Amino acid sequence: MKTIQKKAHFVKELLQMCSSPVGVKFFEDNPTLPKDVNPLKSHRYCQALMKARHGEKVWIDANGINCPAAASAFGFKPLPKGLESGKGLVGFGITHEENAGVQIFKGMEKFDVGEIRGIYLFPLEEADEEPNVVIMEDETEKLIWASLAYLNSKGGRRIESSTAILQATCVDTTIIPHKQQKMNLNYGCYGCRDATDIKSGEAVLGFPFFDFNPIYDYLEHLGKKAIRNSRGKYALTILKRKDAEKIG
Repeated sequence: MKTIQKKAHFVKELLQMCSSPVGVKFFEDNPTLPKDVNPLKSHRYCQALMKARHGEKVWIDANGINCPAAASAFGFKPLPKGLESGKGLVGFGITHEENAGVQIFKGMEKFDVGEIRGIYLFPLEEADEEPNVVIMEDETEKLIWASLAYLNSKGGRRIESSTAILQATCVDTTIIPHKQQKMNLNYGCYGCRDATDIKSGEAVLGFPFFDFNPIYDYLEHLGKKAIRNSRGKYALTILKRKDAEKIG
């Protein structure tokens, strides 16, 4: 755990992240939780993630989750008929036609009913469990370096990502990375932008924990030159100097 904590702290500092990378651990049975873990009640999953990235250790399960779409995705509860029929998304103003809403939920990756009992979320630099998934929510410039490190670890292969612009944190950056064993990226969604403090210029990505060490290794490499040079905006400085010389 000390190694995970140390590497997570390095990633947070190198990328100058505004909040912590989050570890997500799925449990098939109800565990004995440490005393510093907050069992959440009446929370959305994206709100649990928000609390974890700001330093809390939290637990959420069928009794504590109050987002019906996320509850269905994690196999805690059935999807309400209003969402399944597409009428709910029409009512929210998200889709114009019910059929579009039906297709959105049909295409969602999800857990089987009863597959897991609960979810433990924690700041990765305070890890006391090896997570299944790591989630990073921050400004897009910071996330590109984690994505580039991941791309390098896969031999330069392009990152293929999937999103429905709904269920950004529960499905796109938690369930898809776990079930499909790959990094997935998105821009956030209607729900998390309404329910959490995610900023307009922030986005979210998730990846299986087994990719964390390779990502860390390549971030170390990127930090030696590429990140520093890009943030220094040297090419822009040269362009501005040339423009100034022309005016002068």
